[in-house]
Amino acid sequence: MKRFNICLFILLLSLCLTTRVMAEETLTWEDCVREALKNNPDLISGKEQVKQAEADKDITSSAMLPQVTSEVSGTRSKTESQPETDTYSYRVTGNQLLFDGFKTSSDKGAASETVTAQRYNYDVRSSNIRLNLRKAFTSFLRAQELISLTEEIAKRRKQNVELVQLRYEAGREHRGALLTAEADLAEAAFEVAQAKRNLSVAHRELSKELGRKELLPVTVEGTFDITEVNRERPDFDSLADTTPFLKELIAQKEATRLGLKSAKAEFFPQVYLNASFGETASDWPPRDNEWSAGLRLSFPIFEGGSRIARVAKAKSQLKQLQADERSGRDGVILTLEETWKTLQDAIDSVSVRKKFLEAARERAKIASAQYATGLITFDDWIIIENNLVIAKKVHLNTQANLLVAEANWFQAQGGTLEYVQN
Repeated sequence: MKRFNICLFILLLSLCLTTRVMAEETLTWEDCVREALKNNPDLISGKEQVKQAEADKDITSSAMLPQVTSEVSGTRSKTESQPETDTYSYRVTGNQLLFDGFKTSSDKGAASETVTAQRYNYDVRSSNIRLNLRKAFTSFLRAQELISLTEEIAKRRKQNVELVQLRYEAGREHRGALLTAEADLAEAAFEVAQAKRNLSVAHRELSKELGRKELLPVTVEGTFDITEVNRERPDFDSLADTTPFLKELIAQKEATRLGLKSAKAEFFPQVYLNASFGETASDWPPRDNEWSAGLRLSFPIFEGGSRIARVAKAKSQLKQLQADERSGRDGVILTLEETWKTLQDAIDSVSVRKKFLEAARERAKIASAQYATGLITFDDWIIIENNLVIAKKVHLNTQANLLVAEANWFQAQGGTLEYVQN
């Protein structure tokens, strides 16, 4: 019985350890990108929109190919002066467009440009999703680091309370100093709890961007380092022309230009070649052959002015998209310069805040020793301690801001999920 209990204990312990390992999934940035590419619903929606545009192109192109139909019929009829008669027939009919003022070819070209626009739209969507994912990953990474930082601060605050308590009990410190130290400790404990709640929100945000259907416990693994960035000012005008957002606007404009040609082509006649072959008779199967072949020309004479209105509308749409393209290009150039400037500021800020943190640590180390020996007052010491706490938090936030600034710069250039970059 004792041996059985030992085996049961070992089994339960193994199950617990296995469950813990399974629950603590660790994700790198590359893991997140791969999962988002597969599961993010917005990205899936973008892929389906591209497929729909490709299908529309195929539908439009089909009008240029022969249209063949088959028909089988059987009828029974009777009149007052004639007996009942049966008629059976089957035939195959074909139509081929010969000329329509190049309307169909213009429609096909417009559909091709629409496919191109949708592909660029997918790239824009992928770029935005990458930015949101990178922000969520950074928030999670910062939240993890903040828990460790706040716990470290709380531990230091506790040590400070113990030091002030000893000096207070020895009569070398006043009660206000002790209450202040205890208040700092209470604030540190609150910040630990707050950091854990922040991690829960960051976890939810990351899970959303990954496209997960349920919230599974995870941790993320990464650093606040960024890839090497060219500090020289780039050519923003040339860079703007390579962004998928601007390319999408250009493709939409070209699709509208071809749509205008299609609208103008409605003023031309339409010419079709048609032919049919079949058999008909009064009994089944029919054996009397019949066939026909010819040309059909149609030309609308009056339709209430709809063709003129469609041309006017297409012209207006083209002018609108030309203006949208110009406005979009100006906006892209501005965004590129703003995000590049923000990234440069963030890089310099991290370097500066690192120096402030190093200085604050050194000052706090010296001040703690001086306060313990009575060389400085509590007021002077606690200011230095608070500066250290602030320097640690600001340094962490600055590091996280650097990752976000890099992600914004990457997104401004049109970087997508398909292009993985730390």
